[in-house]
Amino acid sequence: MRIYMVGGAVRDALLGRPVQDHDWVVVGATPEQMLALGYKPVGKDFPVFLHPRTGEEYALARTERKTGRGYGGFTVHAAPDVSLEQDLLRRDLTINAIALDDHDVLIDPYGGVRDIESRVLRHVGPAFAEDPLRVLRVARFAARFADFTVAPETMALMRDMVASRELDELVAERRWQELARGLMEDTPSRMLTVLRDCRALDTVLPEITAALSDLQRADKILDLIDRCAATGQPLAVRWACLLANTLPTPGETPPDTAVRAQNLSERLKTPNECRDLAVLFVRERRNLLEAPTRCASAIVGVLTHCDAFRRPERFDALLACLEISDGAGALKPLWLGALQAARAVDGGRIARETENRSDIPERILAARCAAVSASLNSPDASGQP
Repeated sequence: MRIYMVGGAVRDALLGRPVQDHDWVVVGATPEQMLALGYKPVGKDFPVFLHPRTGEEYALARTERKTGRGYGGFTVHAAPDVSLEQDLLRRDLTINAIALDDHDVLIDPYGGVRDIESRVLRHVGPAFAEDPLRVLRVARFAARFADFTVAPETMALMRDMVASRELDELVAERRWQELARGLMEDTPSRMLTVLRDCRALDTVLPEITAALSDLQRADKILDLIDRCAATGQPLAVRWACLLANTLPTPGETPPDTAVRAQNLSERLKTPNECRDLAVLFVRERRNLLEAPTRCASAIVGVLTHCDAFRRPERFDALLACLEISDGAGALKPLWLGALQAARAVDGGRIARETENRSDIPERILAARCAAVSASLNSPDASGQP
């Protein structure tokens, strides 16, 4: 039995990046031997075990054979006679197909060290084409390693995979998982450009293809999404900024665009907070920008439509979208001041003092408008009502 560290841990150590997780491959062992040593079995598709002390994953060396379409159409063979080189051959990129033994000796049968030094993302072998998810993974790695380029032969293979319509087999959850991880990398624009260049964008995100095909418009969008990363924005803000700046078409109303943002988010089965923020920003963006020209009652109306009284943290995320997309950071004090003033209104007291219950909503609204008006006209207010 031989145990090797493999994959991302080896790659990141060679790149001088922090190593987050360790993956291990066990060569020459059976499941029974692993159990006898105290390892705990996990997973159903292939034999993976958890170390009894560290909890890290140890997988038996295995090969895979394509038996059907899609990312799940594989038969896995794990046995003591599977070599380390055979196990590494099934991996996606050469930089992920390097192993380290217990004497700190690198095993690099497919040139991963060379490609790290050359800053190239290159597929290991023809088996790459058997898993359509790898197209999205390459795009995600391009977003993580901004100084790496995709090897021409790998880009050509990815285009062939797109043309074969293998990507159509990917379920929404897997598409979103890779897209979300790519959006959270340091340079998410590179994920989008790689997907565009290999023609996968038409399959994965067809709704935004037109916007990213217009090179002049695309440059602004890509710069914007990288600003989201540079300012450490959460996933929901990055998704909302992407949709708000790619979906609108000439002559389309914000409510219509909001419907398309909702449909796209639901198709990909994004988390609720991503869907809701994107829809809200698309719908209310214009109203948020027009704050300095609006009267107090209109501003209270926007706060109400944004559900800012109950969800102030989401309203803060909306303002982050506004600042990144429109450079409107100067409006943030105005909106937060108005929200603070409106929330300070004691609705309970007004309700207790109002004899006719049907008059309560109108009286609360009037009080909020008065409070916002006073806030906008105070010496500390930013902008004019």
